[in-house]
Amino acid sequence: MFSLIVSLPYFVYLWKDQFHSPTKYTPIMSELKKEDIKQEVFDLYDDYAHNRLTRRDFIQKLSLYTGGSLTLPALMSFMMPDYKGGVQIKAGDPRIEESYIEYDSPKGGGKIKALRCVPKEHSGKIGGVVVVHENRGLNPHIEDVARRTAIAGFIALAPDALSPLGGYPGNDDDGRALQRERDRDEMLEDFIAAYHTLKSEERCNGKVGVVGFCFGGWISNMMAVKIPDLSAAVPFYGGQPESSDVPQIQAPLLLHYAGLDTRVNAGWPEYEAALKANNKAYTAFIYPEVNHGFHNDTTPRYDKEAATLAWSRTVDFFKEKLEG
Repeated sequence: MFSLIVSLPYFVYLWKDQFHSPTKYTPIMSELKKEDIKQEVFDLYDDYAHNRLTRRDFIQKLSLYTGGSLTLPALMSFMMPDYKGGVQIKAGDPRIEESYIEYDSPKGGGKIKALRCVPKEHSGKIGGVVVVHENRGLNPHIEDVARRTAIAGFIALAPDALSPLGGYPGNDDDGRALQRERDRDEMLEDFIAAYHTLKSEERCNGKVGVVGFCFGGWISNMMAVKIPDLSAAVPFYGGQPESSDVPQIQAPLLLHYAGLDTRVNAGWPEYEAALKANNKAYTAFIYPEVNHGFHNDTTPRYDKEAATLAWSRTVDFFKEKLEG
């Protein structure tokens, strides 16, 4: 059972992120707009954010796209995440009970810290969702996504795979560097352990899904491979498992891909063929003219229309698979 749906066109937003001093930030120039930025800048940043370019090489290449009123400092500032203005559901929201917990991951990193969010308006047992971060640890954006998941009516558990190394260091640059020090299969075990922790929680109805972004998208796909009773998996622009692993998938999949994300999308045709060949339940949406990271509203790569639609589809999917 499958369906492939291509959404209506969207506007393109620039992907920005933090890549200079973690303690000194330059204000974003209000006159700089995404329309001023070429697609090649998105592509450069994708290489930098996924460790294919050093910071020095990235800045050197980025300078080729400046000139006139567009200065390098302005472009660098524009690409930084806004973890204050970009957060939708702030810590302490009265609709949510939230706390940091620790759980055991004996096959992974040992003790793992996670943000646990529960909607206050639900008194009975409800479904659970593991929320998986990108390649930089549990930053403020992913904590925000965990709160949104709770607002939608689920118990959310957002682990920090950097816990064995001291946790998210407060900035994405150092977060990426720390995450490179960990083995990704060991980190997968941390999120599998989060699934079992959530499933056994008193408030949980026993149905647990996963949603993840970028690295977390790969984790979501692999949790579907590794956990036979996973109730639902929603990878956002995530790397695909090996075709030989697909027969193990039992969970229904909802997959979101960015139309301009040629790097991740290159693996989709083989993955889809394997899903079809093994009669797996999946729905895939490809959002035209948006970049990898389009759901992340702390950066200019964000596309509001695509992100809103993708999140609405995600919540509806979880309500269908995790409730009752």
